[in-house]
Amino acid sequence: MTDPTPTPPTPDHPATEPDRPHDLVGIGIGPFNLSLAALAHGVHHTTAHHQPLAATFYEQNPSFRWHPGLLIDGSTLQVPFLADLVTLADPTSPWTFLNYLRTRERLYPFYFAERFHTHRAEYDAYCRWVSEQLPGLHFGHQVDAVRWNTTRALFEVDFTQLAPDGEAEALGRAYTRHIALGIGTEPHVPEPLKPLADAPSVPVIHSADYLQHRDELLTAEHITVIGSGQSGAEIFLDLLRARPHGNEKLHWLARTEAFAPMEYSKLGLEHFTPDYTRYFHALPEATRDDLVRRQWQLHKGIDTDTITAIHDELYARTLHGGWPDATLTPGVSVRTAGRLANTRVELHLDHTRQGTRSRLTTDAVVLATGYRERPLDTLLEGLAPHISRDTAGRPRIDEHFRLTTTPAITGHIYVQNAERHTHGVGAPDLGLAAHRSATILNDLTGTNPYPLPRRTAFTTFGLQPHPHVPQQTPGPTPLTHHT
Repeated sequence: MTDPTPTPPTPDHPATEPDRPHDLVGIGIGPFNLSLAALAHGVHHTTAHHQPLAATFYEQNPSFRWHPGLLIDGSTLQVPFLADLVTLADPTSPWTFLNYLRTRERLYPFYFAERFHTHRAEYDAYCRWVSEQLPGLHFGHQVDAVRWNTTRALFEVDFTQLAPDGEAEALGRAYTRHIALGIGTEPHVPEPLKPLADAPSVPVIHSADYLQHRDELLTAEHITVIGSGQSGAEIFLDLLRARPHGNEKLHWLARTEAFAPMEYSKLGLEHFTPDYTRYFHALPEATRDDLVRRQWQLHKGIDTDTITAIHDELYARTLHGGWPDATLTPGVSVRTAGRLANTRVELHLDHTRQGTRSRLTTDAVVLATGYRERPLDTLLEGLAPHISRDTAGRPRIDEHFRLTTTPAITGHIYVQNAERHTHGVGAPDLGLAAHRSATILNDLTGTNPYPLPRRTAFTTFGLQPHPHVPQQTPGPTPLTHHT
C-alpha cells in the first residue's frame, strides 16, 4: 500500500540556476494557478531522461489564502466537490479532494455525510494542503514586471522576495518560455461609496473583509448590507442570526429586480461546460458582451438553500407576533453617500422602477458588491506594444487561453480568470478550472498529456458546427504525461 500523501521530488524543480529557463512561470497562486501547478506536476519530458516540466509559481502572500473574510460557519461552495483542482481532468491525480480526505482519515465521515457541496472552509483547507505539499510554489514573492528578452527568446520575470512582515528582502529574476497569469480578482467598491470605505471612523467594509470586522459590525445599532449575490445573502443571514429578536435593525439593499435564485437546473448548468465555452468564444465581440450582461443569474444569484434559510429565520421571528426589524429591498441603487457626525452613514437611494428617491441612515455598511478582474496592464507594461486588443481595449484571448501577441513574442502568455469577455461566465467557475489547466498544458507541451472529452453537454449550442476539442498546436519541447 502506498503512502496517500504525495512526496515532493527533490529538487523541487529543475530550473534552479538563476539563468536556466523554466518551461512555465505562474504568477499568482489562487485556486486556478494551483490547479495548473498540480496538473503540471504530472507532466514529464519525453526527452532528457524524463525530466519533469520546469514549472514554478510565485505569490506575494505569505501562504495560500482563499477569501478568508467569507469563510462563514456553514457556508458551502456552489459547485460539487468534484470541482476540485484536478479531478475533472485527472481523477487519478494525487491532488484530488478525495485523496486529501484519505490522508486525513476522513473518507468514511465524508461518505456518511452525503455532502455533495463541501463547506468553504474545507475547500480552503484542501487547497492549503495542496499548496503545502506541491513543489515549485514560492509564496512571499511579488512579481514586479514581465518583459520579453529578444536575444534569448525568453520572458524575464522580475520579482521581490518579501519578508514575513511584507518588507522587501531580496530581488530576483527568472527566465521562462511561457507565462501563466492567475492574479485573480479584487474587491469592487462602487464609486459613491469609495470615500466612505477609505475613512477609518465609519465601518464601511467590503464583504471580502467581513469576518475580520464581524465583531465590530455586531456592535453597530443599525447595519446595511448592499448586494444581492451569494456573499450578500450569506452575510445578511449571519447577521440576522446574531441579532436579537425584534431588534434586528438590518437593511438589505440590491440593484437587481429581486433577491433571485441562481440558475441551477441541470440543463442550465451546461453553460459551465467546455462545449458552451467554445461556442461563446466563436461569437462576435458585441454578441459576447450582450450575453454576459444578460446571464447574471447564472453566476450572481443566490443558492436556494440560502434563500430558504433566510426566509425560515425571518419566519421564525414572527411566531410570537410582530415582524422582525429587517428590511429587504431590491431594485435600489445608491446614488450618493456621506457621513453624519463622523460616526453614521447616510445613503441616498434611487428606486429604478418607481422613480423615487429616499435616504437611509445607518451605522455600518457591508458592501457585497462583488469583484473585478485585476488589470493586467501594469504587470505587462513592458509587453504592451505586442498585445492585441479588441474594440473595448481588452486583450484578445484565443481558444487556448493565450493572449494574442505579435509574432515577435514566440512564448505564450496564458490567462486564468481574466477571460470572461472572450470565454463567458464560466471563466471564474471552479468547475472549469481543471479543464482550463489541462487545455493550457496540452497546448504548452504540443502533445496530449491530459486527453479531454470531445463532448460535455447534451445541449447543442448554435447551428454552425464547430470542433469539440481545439486542435493542439506544436509546442517548443515535446512533453508527455508521466505514468
